[in-house]
Amino acid sequence: MYINKNSLLLLSAIGIFYSCKQTGEAQTNTQSNSSVETQAPNTDYQPAFKEQTRAPRMKTETDLQIDIIAKSIGKPWGMTHLPNGRLLITDKNGFMQIFTTNGEFITKITGFPEVDSQGQGGLLDVTLDPDFESNRMIYWSFSEPHENGNLTSVAKGKLAEDEKTVENVNIIFQATPAFNSPLHFGSRILFDKEGYLFVSTGERSDIETRPQAQDLSSGLGKIHHIDKDGNPAPGNKYTSEDLAMPYIYTYGHRNVQGLTFHPETDQLWAAEFGPKGGDEINIIENGKNYGWPIITYGLEYSGETIGEGITQKDGMEQPVYYWDPAISPSGITFYNGTVSEWKNNMFLGCLSGQHIIRLKIKDNKVIGEERLLENEGERFRDLHQGKEGELFAITDSGKIYRIKQK
Repeated sequence: MYINKNSLLLLSAIGIFYSCKQTGEAQTNTQSNSSVETQAPNTDYQPAFKEQTRAPRMKTETDLQIDIIAKSIGKPWGMTHLPNGRLLITDKNGFMQIFTTNGEFITKITGFPEVDSQGQGGLLDVTLDPDFESNRMIYWSFSEPHENGNLTSVAKGKLAEDEKTVENVNIIFQATPAFNSPLHFGSRILFDKEGYLFVSTGERSDIETRPQAQDLSSGLGKIHHIDKDGNPAPGNKYTSEDLAMPYIYTYGHRNVQGLTFHPETDQLWAAEFGPKGGDEINIIENGKNYGWPIITYGLEYSGETIGEGITQKDGMEQPVYYWDPAISPSGITFYNGTVSEWKNNMFLGCLSGQHIIRLKIKDNKVIGEERLLENEGERFRDLHQGKEGELFAITDSGKIYRIKQK
């Protein structure tokens, strides 16, 4: 579907203003200091600092082209692009697919281990080995059936030359203990510049497992740092001598489904689901505690406070930014493509929010927020910047969107 300028002007809630400016860096329109969020918060919690929530509304001035390039592709969850630019997209039911950047289906890839696709589970994220062009290795995360329950696992395998199967599959990491739940697998994965892999895990949502986010002997509610074979990456703060899992990089997480590096600072950023409110983004630093379930800006879904109902505690990190009501942030990326006013802005795919969020960040503080595609009625699961600077988005309904400068 091609959305032309006239159609987009009718969809004012999308928040994209078209101008005739074609050259030079467009300036962010922040004429109003009002927040893009119009609903009342669930709590009366106060932010720890002024820029921590409800940043001023902003609008994109660049003339954009937004296309739905594919529909009904299944149940996509994660995506990346191959060296030739084509999109590699996972499906929760246990396979992957390859599409062109115009949305044309190329092939289905099978041969993956069994997944538990109930609820939030299935075959989830995917990333390429940094040496993919020479070894054709891909890595993926999935919810693995295990000991009368399931857990978040990471596997690797070689993409066959015909791109129809994966070969020599090896499960390299399991976030133990297993638990019988269809929720909170976390499961975003990405490589750093040194060739080590970051893996996020959820705390599995249940009251019984929630405290394990603070337990260094548990793999739940963490961001792990491992090598290509699943061994702890060098430099992780915690070791087995600390009675801790040596894979742990950070802890105190609820359900991280977004991980990305800033293109200039190389900081690792994460997006995390809160409960009823309290979704947040964080800068991830080795050994730090991000507070869940002791501190949070959200409530139980019943409306009750969580724990002591506190938002700050010594030794626990404050989020850079949080949302209340919830927007359910999944995949995230920093943009460094052809739209100049978007340079180094963070984009988040939102599930319950049913839109894409753009955040302008300065000195690690959010100074502007925009909501794109609000009228599409889609749960945006993941975002990825393509080889040519396009922004691709996949939805739970099975669509691929492509956003680029006109």
